[in-house]
Amino acid sequence: MNIGRICQRDVVTIRPDEDLTAAARLMREKHVGYLVVTEPGSQEGRERVVGVITDRDVVVAVVAREVDPRDLKVSDVMTRDPLVANVGDPTDVTLRRMRSHGVRRVPVVDTAGWLAGVLSLDDVLDAIAEQLSHIAGSIRNEQQIERKVRN
Repeated sequence: MNIGRICQRDVVTIRPDEDLTAAARLMREKHVGYLVVTEPGSQEGRERVVGVITDRDVVVAVVAREVDPRDLKVSDVMTRDPLVANVGDPTDVTLRRMRSHGVRRVPVVDTAGWLAGVLSLDDVLDAIAEQLSHIAGSIRNEQQIERKVRN
């Protein structure tokens, strides 16, 4: 199983020069806690990943430091040069990399380096659950077929 098959293709993005309050509003509006920070690429509609920002980043940067969020840009708070996965990367390799970096989500890029999606641990769990369901179904069907044949 590779990352391109299980990642989410609908990515919520923001530009680094946006106000931090715009990032917080976007997170609330889209019901996400993670934004991929992008800059437009040389091809129309393509974006390059330059960072990521989480709801936790906002809390730590603003609330914990008692800073006015209107004085900050996304670029002031984002994680620059984040871990990214390639659409063709094997899931197990990506999971090891995520574990070593201590992250639960990663932007996914295509072979040219353009943003292609986001992978979260939830996506991986969903894929594993689906595989386990198929395994369990195979076992059940085998048992049912055997009962019919042997009766």
